[in-house]
Amino acid sequence: MKKPQKISRAVFDEVMVPNYAPSTTIPVRGQGSRVWDQDGRELIDFAGGIAVNSLGHCHPVVVKALQEQSERLWHVSNVMTNEPALQLAQNLTEATFAEKVFFASSGAEVNEAALKLARRYAVDHFDSEKNQIIAFTQGFHGRTFFTVSVGGQPIYSEGFGPKPGAITHCEFNNLDALRAVISDKTCAVMIEPIQGEGGVMPATREFLKGVRALCDTHQALLIFDEVQTGVGRTGSLYAYMMYDVIPDILTTAKSLGAGFPVGAMLTTSEIAASLKVGTHGSTFGGNPLACAVAQAVLNKINCPEVLAGVAEREQLFRQGLEAIQARYDIFANIRGKGLLLGCELKEPYRGCAREVLQCAYGAGLMILAAGPHVIRFTPSLVIELEDIREGLSRLEQSVKTFLESR
Repeated sequence: MKKPQKISRAVFDEVMVPNYAPSTTIPVRGQGSRVWDQDGRELIDFAGGIAVNSLGHCHPVVVKALQEQSERLWHVSNVMTNEPALQLAQNLTEATFAEKVFFASSGAEVNEAALKLARRYAVDHFDSEKNQIIAFTQGFHGRTFFTVSVGGQPIYSEGFGPKPGAITHCEFNNLDALRAVISDKTCAVMIEPIQGEGGVMPATREFLKGVRALCDTHQALLIFDEVQTGVGRTGSLYAYMMYDVIPDILTTAKSLGAGFPVGAMLTTSEIAASLKVGTHGSTFGGNPLACAVAQAVLNKINCPEVLAGVAEREQLFRQGLEAIQARYDIFANIRGKGLLLGCELKEPYRGCAREVLQCAYGAGLMILAAGPHVIRFTPSLVIELEDIREGLSRLEQSVKTFLESR
């Protein structure tokens, strides 16, 4: 056995698979929207663990739920059910269009379940040739082989051998493009109401309504991937409510657990019936710890005060970002909804999102990139207003540093 050594960023390069390139900063403590690293340096968190930390770090509601459940029951597997899973499923169905719920541990897993369900439903109600899945360029649905193939960014799916078949991609927000490829052989259309990894691109209301109508015409299921937009992120509990377009299947994760791994697929009783006993499963899906936490998160977020607070915080963000743009003329546009916001860099700064991100770390601010051209913000839904103001001040400092370095 090797002699114990100080845990530093260098250890990552020694023992971790190199599919990530983490920053040199290692956070060791978080509270609210502030994080402290190994050296005691404080950062303001505008990243939220990539739209995960919906209540910030160590929110007392989440801590209490986890502590209390940890003293009762951790895991029983799906040979039995458990009270937290049943309560969470009941509350999700009461709060949404859905009648049935399937639990897993991540967004990719529930997206995988949604895609499998769509194919199985088509076999049960039509025939095996009704198997086409349509998704959209620049979409992102996870890193399993099925979901990465359905995602519309080839960089994530190339180099792994033959991909699952009968998957078609077309242009986002282009109803004519969808109309040209959808047919009675289509079993499902999968879409993010706001593309997250694809650059924080919102769908238009007309587009989503048109997608719903085309799915109805061709008896195809409409799957909304709300892994990133769900659980209050846009100011509505789920984005479909904001668009007034009801999907057949909805997936949710990230913010649902506020940092604890959990995901859920929501659908109707008729569609759910196609996942008969033994057709799909998840060892940790419906875990009592995860469901107890998610229940506490859902209860906290799904109230008028918090959802209205998201809209208030969005306006404060937009005002600050517009002020930075007025002074430095760096953004081509500011887009998104609620606390899923993106700033597209204009020429000649396109391709430099990660450089701006590094400057932000230097200024004590955690932000995200959404591709090479877009800076993304997905903070806590209850972030303190003063933290927003201070974070925007640090962002301005970051932009200034970035521009001066060129």
